[in-house]
Amino acid sequence: MAATDRAALFDIDGTLVDSNALHVVAWWEALRQGGHRVPTHAVHRALGLPGEQLIEHVLGRDRDPADDDRLSAAHDTLYGTCFDRLQAFDKAADLLRALAGDGWKVVLVTSAKDRELTALRRAVDADDALTDTATADDVEEGKPAPDPLEHALSLVDVPADRAVFVGDSVWDMRAARRAHVLCAGVLCGGIPRADLTDAGAAVVYDGPADLLAHLATSPFTNVPAGADATT
Repeated sequence: MAATDRAALFDIDGTLVDSNALHVVAWWEALRQGGHRVPTHAVHRALGLPGEQLIEHVLGRDRDPADDDRLSAAHDTLYGTCFDRLQAFDKAADLLRALAGDGWKVVLVTSAKDRELTALRRAVDADDALTDTATADDVEEGKPAPDPLEHALSLVDVPADRAVFVGDSVWDMRAARRAHVLCAGVLCGGIPRADLTDAGAAVVYDGPADLLAHLATSPFTNVPAGADATT
């Protein structure tokens, strides 16, 4: 590992791509079809968790888990009809390219499944800036466990103290805190600033464009190029 290696870790749903509202509707309808009446705000608060954990968070542990696969499949089908509506937030691609151009290894850390991730990456349209991608399928536990971030760091051989993570959910912030990675929150996913701060965000931005505009004073400046790295 080079002493100058740094990792910029990004969630994608609700952080780089304006997809959370579409996920809420897809999950709400999947749950409705499964006979569950759930308010949309409860679904929204659970976004960022892997499917099975999201269902448990919304319906509780006393649900019939045998139904989980059917509910997840219904969500996937419904959400799949929205792929052509996915739009990246303003300056999302520019932000990734700016970091990559400054020598950061840019890694997506997501709970999205392969087909969803393909659509999300198409929306961002900045694959040239990416070093790698880590999904929930790569680890035993998804966010808020630290496993996804730790796996992402292992992919690029960068220690936690040489990384910054950006996400939009409390689950993102908690995962970063448990992985000992400095994290920044964004409001574009719809979660209140106070919730992100309480969950561990060092600073909160409106979205990718706001972070890009303040990159010179952001947490990314806490990991200077050329500093000694832990091996």
